[in-house]
Amino acid sequence: MTPILLARDVVALHDRLLAAPGWPRDEPQAADAHAAGGLWRWIQANHRFNSQLWNEEDLARRTQVADAEIAANKRAIDRFNQARNDATERVDEILLVALGLVDAESARTDAPRSTAPAGARLNSETAGSMIDRLSIMALKVHAMRAQTQRTDVSAAQREASVARLARLEEQRRDLASCLDALLADCGAGRACFKVYRQFKMYNDPELNPVLVAERSQRGPG
Repeated sequence: MTPILLARDVVALHDRLLAAPGWPRDEPQAADAHAAGGLWRWIQANHRFNSQLWNEEDLARRTQVADAEIAANKRAIDRFNQARNDATERVDEILLVALGLVDAESARTDAPRSTAPAGARLNSETAGSMIDRLSIMALKVHAMRAQTQRTDVSAAQREASVARLARLEEQRRDLASCLDALLADCGAGRACFKVYRQFKMYNDPELNPVLVAERSQRGPG
């Protein structure tokens, strides 16, 4: 049975995108061949939002800019984090339908109907969340590799970065192996996972109690 996806292809896509000029601000001129499909399009979207989130997190740590700029960074972080989670859920929906583990008509609802075989163990982490973690690992590897190439720091600091890079790459390999194992088990009917909705209340003006209170204080109109 041909795998729906291989973790090595996900890792390769993440690394290629991080090496593309202008990423994540600009989409690559020649989009990866995988990105044409719905699944890969959402994997790429998730990676883009993670990359934008990473950049905003760096900017939010500035100490020599106006508070308004940091506030703008914080709001952008909220937007990208929500988009990243939405993309992760889309990846899970597509994978579950392709694996025959969820009813296609209900996949995008808040209560997808499982069609997993009886006896399949339920994995607490979804394949989409593992792909999301691989995206973050790619960003860590990319950033730490840059630290190993700095010429404005001591040799000891570069050596420490080399050791950290090796550990990050090992962690990424381990995670990739776990993703392949989960998908193989799902394909064989031994395991399953579900779409877990995040319901991030702080981004919802109808559910965030502080935003609801602000609206009440303003009154109608």
